[in-house]
Amino acid sequence: MSSAATAVHGAATAAPVAAAPVLAVENIEVVYHHTVQVLRGLSLAVPAGQIVALLGSNGAGKTTTLKAVSGLLPLENGALRSGAIRYRGERIDAVAPHLLARRGIAHVREGRHVFEDLTVDENLVAAGNALIGRPGAEAKADPDLIYDYFPRLKERRSQRAGYLSGGEQQMLAIGRALLGRPSLMLLDEPSLGLAPLVVHDIFQIIARINREQGVAMLLVEQNAMAAFGIAHYGYIMETGRIVIDGPTARLMNDPDVQRFYLGYGDGASELASFREVKHYKRRKRWLS
Repeated sequence: MSSAATAVHGAATAAPVAAAPVLAVENIEVVYHHTVQVLRGLSLAVPAGQIVALLGSNGAGKTTTLKAVSGLLPLENGALRSGAIRYRGERIDAVAPHLLARRGIAHVREGRHVFEDLTVDENLVAAGNALIGRPGAEAKADPDLIYDYFPRLKERRSQRAGYLSGGEQQMLAIGRALLGRPSLMLLDEPSLGLAPLVVHDIFQIIARINREQGVAMLLVEQNAMAAFGIAHYGYIMETGRIVIDGPTARLMNDPDVQRFYLGYGDGASELASFREVKHYKRRKRWLS
């Protein structure tokens, strides 16, 4: 597995042992409709209490990765053909989505998916009811916690969600996921379609939730600058594979990452992708 599997260490001992990551995706392959392969030997890990960014262009397989983790693949004619997905050390790739939610995995899907005809308050009640059966759900489902992180929602708690702005709907989607105090949050394109100032506010709140609640996060984004601004570690994928990973500070200083994902750099290469530029550099070294 990638070096990102480095996890948070426990208490100091004579021979400290790294704890298992909250999420470990191990060499998975995913197909749709029995024929279309989307993920090809993908591995990644999310350590406890950290934000891990998963970046890549449209069609790279980022959303499919999240659906594989949250158990949604079978609902969309998708299947995990090989590999394993582990949550807190236990395999979960055959567990139903609603059971994974009760075990502490919250998936904020692309497009927000709030109940537009319900008020903000009613959306939160519905999210709390979905957790019935999870140990301690009644004590954990605290709407005041959500309104503390998103005071704008408190101002609109009696308003129907369909009349909220895009940014407010995104806040509500994250709030619904946070309501059950998950151990792992999967965030799919939280910046999509939002103004830059709104994106900044939402990402600062995501970072605050991570810091104060200790929830691990797998953040899928195309806005690399926003993601790297809050993530501890990053993976970049192309055509279903990881092409580079590392601490975000190191990735931000990589010239090829700067050129292809951060929008700046020397601009010398006319190659089409990160994978091509790596192949080009290896070939150039061999020829010389």
